[in-house]
Amino acid sequence: MEEFWGGRLVALIIDVIFIMLLMWVLTAISYLLIAGANLYAVYNYWFIVWGLLTVLYFLIMEGKWSTTLGKGLFNLEVKYKEGAMDYKKALQRNVSKFLLFPLIIDLAVGFSRNKDRKQRYLDQVAGTQVIKVE
Repeated sequence: MEEFWGGRLVALIIDVIFIMLLMWVLTAISYLLIAGANLYAVYNYWFIVWGLLTVLYFLIMEGKWSTTLGKGLFNLEVKYKEGAMDYKKALQRNVSKFLLFPLIIDLAVGFSRNKDRKQRYLDQVAGTQVIKVE
């Protein structure tokens, strides 16, 4: 089980690094507009853009391909127990990734409610599970 969660943690770190690269590109592109209009206060709310981009990344990747870049490197895939993965299920299971604190609560509640400790709470709600694909 530790190997499974270790792979998921490293996969999440890889996904976060990719999202950070996207944020850097977005910041570089938007900087000219923000600096030209002297709207530096927009950066006070940049964490909201980070949260939206994070949820959007996981929504698109898992909704369409059932995996992310990080999960793909570790042969991990998200499966829906009653059929194919879709965008609705991907959104349900990833809404807690908007910011770090809701993700920690999602993990803690999921671990306390699940005996085999392989599902976050929102995975249980969405009826999804991350599995190792051989």
